[in-house]
Amino acid sequence: MPADIVETLRWGHAGLTAILEIHPDRPVALRELSAGPDRTPARPSQPLVEVLVPGEGRARASQRLSETAVGCRLRYAGAEQSSAGGWHELRVRLRDEAAGLDAEMILRSPDGVAAVQARVRVTNTGDRPVPLLAVTSFAAGFLGRPVNDLDVLYADSEWLGESRWTRRPLREHVADLGLAGHGQHGKGVFALTSSGTWSSGRHVPMGGLSDRRTGRTWLWQIEHNGPWRWETGERLDGAYVALSGPTDLDHQWSELLAPGESFTTVPVAIAVSEGDEGDEGNDGDAGEGPGFERAVAALTAYRRALLRPHPDRPALPVVFNDYMNTLMGDPTTDKLLPLIDAAAAAGAQVFCVDAGWYDDGGDWWDSVGEWQPSQTRFPRGLEEVLARITGHGMTPGLWLEPEVIGVRSPMADKLPAEAFLQRGGVRIAEHGRHHLDLRHPAARAHLDQVVDRLVEELGIGYFKLDYNIDPGPGTDLDAASAGAGLLAHNRAHLAWLEGVLDRHPRLVLENCGSGAMRMDYAMLARLQLQSTSDQQDFLRYPPIAVAAPLSVLPEQAANWAYPQPEMTAEEIAFTMCTGILGRLYLSGNLHRMDDAQRTLVSDGVRLHQSLRLDLPRSTPCWPLGLPGWEDPWLALGLRTEQVTRLGIWRRPGAADTAVLELPHLAGRDVSVEIAYPAAAGGWSHEWNPRTGKLAVTATVPAPTARILHLRPL
Repeated sequence: MPADIVETLRWGHAGLTAILEIHPDRPVALRELSAGPDRTPARPSQPLVEVLVPGEGRARASQRLSETAVGCRLRYAGAEQSSAGGWHELRVRLRDEAAGLDAEMILRSPDGVAAVQARVRVTNTGDRPVPLLAVTSFAAGFLGRPVNDLDVLYADSEWLGESRWTRRPLREHVADLGLAGHGQHGKGVFALTSSGTWSSGRHVPMGGLSDRRTGRTWLWQIEHNGPWRWETGERLDGAYVALSGPTDLDHQWSELLAPGESFTTVPVAIAVSEGDEGDEGNDGDAGEGPGFERAVAALTAYRRALLRPHPDRPALPVVFNDYMNTLMGDPTTDKLLPLIDAAAAAGAQVFCVDAGWYDDGGDWWDSVGEWQPSQTRFPRGLEEVLARITGHGMTPGLWLEPEVIGVRSPMADKLPAEAFLQRGGVRIAEHGRHHLDLRHPAARAHLDQVVDRLVEELGIGYFKLDYNIDPGPGTDLDAASAGAGLLAHNRAHLAWLEGVLDRHPRLVLENCGSGAMRMDYAMLARLQLQSTSDQQDFLRYPPIAVAAPLSVLPEQAANWAYPQPEMTAEEIAFTMCTGILGRLYLSGNLHRMDDAQRTLVSDGVRLHQSLRLDLPRSTPCWPLGLPGWEDPWLALGLRTEQVTRLGIWRRPGAADTAVLELPHLAGRDVSVEIAYPAAAGGWSHEWNPRTGKLAVTATVPAPTARILHLRPL
């Protein structure tokens, strides 16, 4: 440890170590964040908190959230540690006398888990207003290895193509500029951002850095249902990471802090793993390396600790939804009744009537907002359909898109103009809808009345909460900036959801946003499951389902399985396998299937139900590596101490054989069972205990898929 360091502050627990360096003449910096002992002797230089204000800007000109003038001046002013309810907390107080700003970094970590949640509270202690342009929720150096040894992980995501993860050398995005010879930090940056309210509409709000030599990995997520930014780049002492919510540069966000006022950033989380010298991380052939998978396991455990308690968590009922490749938003009594009977016979426990149940005219997109059942679609009332659902012992569900009001809806005129997001005094319209502003009491009261009526009068126990528009930068009504108005609405939306669940504690809420366009842990800490895509092509869905457990908990990942009577037995098994290893989300015209097809579907449902108890304690692995969109072979593993369950998909064009890497089973004899479809042939396997590799061969034509159970002997 360098002699000029005055103090180090150590915090953590059995699963996590954090060390801060404190010096009177430098900003506080995070020296170590790891799952093991201190391994970073170098003095870190990245300030712990970065605050961008227009009167000071950056200490060195760039487009980074690193080296801000205020961040470089913030000095240590004290710290408190505490623990309660299974969580450990550290609060670090910082002060910039020149700007009249205090900052408090708040770190929280669940006991025994190698992950930490971070947020920052900035307070104006001066006598004049201070405009904020950006505040980081977390900033630190990823120290200990040259940038040349690091990979960056990120995921592109869009409608129909969600969670497309990529792992690339950081040097492909951050050039080697010979910084040491110039004696200055770099100015370039690799940054990803979102915009508007589709938090995962361009990228999943996550990222990571991994040392490919040792496997040491940081994975992070930004827990916000609106705009965000994360960046990484090179400083003289190596790579740094900065995570934030909305900023002025990216999202038209600024906040004016009056004297005495405070602003708190959106929370973020960082999961960490140690590597092992000699563990080459990801060698580019198969698998992702034990260091990466340990970080995934830590993030998975952290997410489980973050979830709101709910009866759905241990139950995980199978949901049948009538939309995907089935009724497609055109439900009627006559269409629904035989489908309900077939879904119940297949083993579904929730039946959700999707879009269209409120439509009398056939063109409902821009008229939604009152959410009254249609009289033309259900001539004897929607109650007849709901009674058929409950008569089978299933929970009735409805599709709802609460945050929008169609431009032709009567509610567009019944609610005050201030109850909608606005720009320049004009209500925002997008794709024929206005967007409610949930800061306004009239907007919240309308939605509360809708939900309470449907739950209390119709007995609805499940809502698919969809979200199909993005209002852009936000609202400038009663806000310092459009981005500030949007952030306040985002937070009001979360508070509204919590109020709904407080009033109806058994109500199950599905998070859907044009598939998975708002897949973040601001929403998913509160809601029970996440639709992972709107992808209707059963051949294209597997890479989404295989990647999903990196973005969302396996038990929350609602992967569609939509078998059809026109499919072959192998095609039915293929789409069923897509749903079985997550939160099975069933659809399809089951009522038109023959007995053999119905049995194949029911067998898949029963297998899923048999493994549900293991889902909330499993951790994912990728024996063929993170999936590529066009990969011919795909594989996902869910591990517990007793069993590893593998989903394996062979798509058209694939070779007959694939070799899966399972290093956690190396050196052990293993029983391999084809669990689904159990009666089908055409697949064989060979286990090599010395290498920990499983060779699988499929002689039946693609598409074909299987679920395998591997148990150590």
